[in-house]
Amino acid sequence: MAQQHILQVSELTKKVRFILESELNTVWLCGEISNFIAASSGHWYLSLKDQKSQVRCAMFKGNNRRVRIKPQNGQQVLVRAKVSLYEPRGDFQLIIEQMESAGEGLLRQQYQLLKDKLHSEGLFELHHKQAIPKLIQTVGIITSPTGAAVKDIITVLKRRNPLLKVVIYPVLVQGEQAKYDIARAIAMANQRNEVDVLLIGRGGGSLEDLWAFNEEIVARAIFQSTLPTISAVGHEIDTTLSDYVADLRAPTPSAAAEMVSADVDERINKVAELLYRAHWALKQQLKSSTHTLTSLNHRLSQVHPEQQLQNKQQKSDELSIRLQRFITRALSQLQHKPKYLEQRLLNASPLNQIKQNLQQSIVFKAKLISAQQRLLITKQENFAHQCEQLHMVSPLATIARGYSITRDEQGQMIKSIKDINIENNIKVEVSDGIIKAKVITVQAS
Repeated sequence: MAQQHILQVSELTKKVRFILESELNTVWLCGEISNFIAASSGHWYLSLKDQKSQVRCAMFKGNNRRVRIKPQNGQQVLVRAKVSLYEPRGDFQLIIEQMESAGEGLLRQQYQLLKDKLHSEGLFELHHKQAIPKLIQTVGIITSPTGAAVKDIITVLKRRNPLLKVVIYPVLVQGEQAKYDIARAIAMANQRNEVDVLLIGRGGGSLEDLWAFNEEIVARAIFQSTLPTISAVGHEIDTTLSDYVADLRAPTPSAAAEMVSADVDERINKVAELLYRAHWALKQQLKSSTHTLTSLNHRLSQVHPEQQLQNKQQKSDELSIRLQRFITRALSQLQHKPKYLEQRLLNASPLNQIKQNLQQSIVFKAKLISAQQRLLITKQENFAHQCEQLHMVSPLATIARGYSITRDEQGQMIKSIKDINIENNIKVEVSDGIIKAKVITVQAS
């Protein structure tokens, strides 16, 4: 029987980390924050827990700079993270890449999951979309009868084409019942077949406010409509699944009214359709490129030196935290030790010994002061003597006795007649100033 290879601990942790990162890749996780630490390096360390389990997490400063919330213990969050292993301790951990509040984050996750599902089933494909009729006589509006959106639509229609007929299918646009109202209204409009086009939408709001138009039942009702549909939900920046499924998406309810009432020729309609298709194609290409880039980044991160650097930074943060805790404990012990020693001294020292020590300290203090004064006088005398010696050899003292220093125009000292030429300008430095002169003749001594 062949002898099995015996692994070192570091080899085992490296293999386990590779398996975790290659098999599980990226996961979404919802949990409660605990043991949150913001290290001085800028990295975050925390645990995510539920009622039964918890897992350690790290979020490096390159990613946590984009977090819009302020993490704190007890807060429910939704995170996207890579499953990994901290090799020095052999701890299973998550490397968090994205963090947001659990409520809005779950809605966005549900939105993305349903979007991917409908896209995979082909509900967004261009070949399923119907052309908006060029000649529209009757417009159907599926929205709240009391909201601002229906008023804006009717105002635009009357202003641009007063001859258009309008049929309103009143529905709830917010709340749990809204999705059923909207789906039934779409089915009713198709059954009656009394309009040329359907405008489906509402005014702006938060993601939760617009959620009825992200429901699967509404998306499928729009897809199954034989009447051409225009999605007009919220403001231009708002995007719902209804926008993807509908035959045409309008940035606002008012813009939808302009689309169905505008008297434009066939060329403009064709340009609008081509622009929409180009926009859609670019979005799909961007999505595909983003997916490819994410995959390549993941593969690169497994071999990139940055991964090793992050591990070293995490270990440094861990040692820093341990050092801070040790210093805190040491300081606490030192704070109690003087009181303990003082109590022992008071218990062990007789009163007479204290008086003797006090008298000795007075004598020692007097001697110390006297010695310091004598030392200071000696230093002062020595300093004065050194100053006199320095003054005696100073060039300034020489100049004061009637000597001078001659320099050329560049400030270089002239020591010989070889250093100067006739007609050169010179400067003669005496005790009380500088004389500027010109060389007329040079004579050797």
